[in-house]
Amino acid sequence: MHKNFRGRSTAMFIFAAIWSVITILPLLTTLLSSFKSNPEIFSSMLSIPKKWLMQNYYDALFGANIMRSVFNSIVLGLGTTVVVILVSMFASYVFSRKRYFFVKPLYLLFLTGMMLPVHTAIIPLSRIAAGIRLTDNYVYLILVYSAFLLPQSIFLATGYMNSVSRELDEAATIDGCGMVSILTKIMLPVSAPITSTIAVLSFIYGYSELIFTVILLTTRDKFPVSRALMFFTGERVTRMGPVFAAIIIAVVPMIILYILFHEKVQSGMVAGAVKG
Repeated sequence: MHKNFRGRSTAMFIFAAIWSVITILPLLTTLLSSFKSNPEIFSSMLSIPKKWLMQNYYDALFGANIMRSVFNSIVLGLGTTVVVILVSMFASYVFSRKRYFFVKPLYLLFLTGMMLPVHTAIIPLSRIAAGIRLTDNYVYLILVYSAFLLPQSIFLATGYMNSVSRELDEAATIDGCGMVSILTKIMLPVSAPITSTIAVLSFIYGYSELIFTVILLTTRDKFPVSRALMFFTGERVTRMGPVFAAIIIAVVPMIILYILFHEKVQSGMVAGAVKG
């Protein structure tokens, strides 16, 4: 028994070590490459730079105006997060607690949205934006992001709320609380893990999405990080050093966010998927 336990522990340690290398290696490679020239990157990407080119970071900061792009991405990420959380939590409360005749069909309709490839809607969404003059508009872009994030968010939040005892609702109703009060004062605090999960997933998507920004944004000052990285791509050559430097600057907010909330993200994903 003891030997079997040690064998499993060793296997898990080896797997964890391999997975850590696979996870950390791309970030380490990106960091080293951000200080190199194109020839050095293509010849020895994993080696220590022979000459540390700080100019790459200068070009990323001022050539591509990466800090403005990071701010734009944060605006898109936060806007998307607020909309998704508000809509998904209210909708999930109805799907979890109410027994109206339209609840189950509407819930299934939302779930079908999980099977719809996001980018199949590029052409109709771009035509809508041009038709109602919402090109270069962050509000429209945030609504587009939110629409595609809501199916998964509602699925996770509804599954989590189904696991919460209905006795809490009954006790609050006896005390005179209405639906909004029950949701804001009871369900939201209880559902903090799944709310954090939805918030992180929504922020990352809104922060890093590229395809819709290429279609719907034309003003350079409004470009998010994903679009600003295309600044260094020319007709004949791509300046890889500044691109890697810009990537390092861009991923810092997401790394900080995940470090702060990774435990709640993991627990929320498991609870929302398994308990539902």
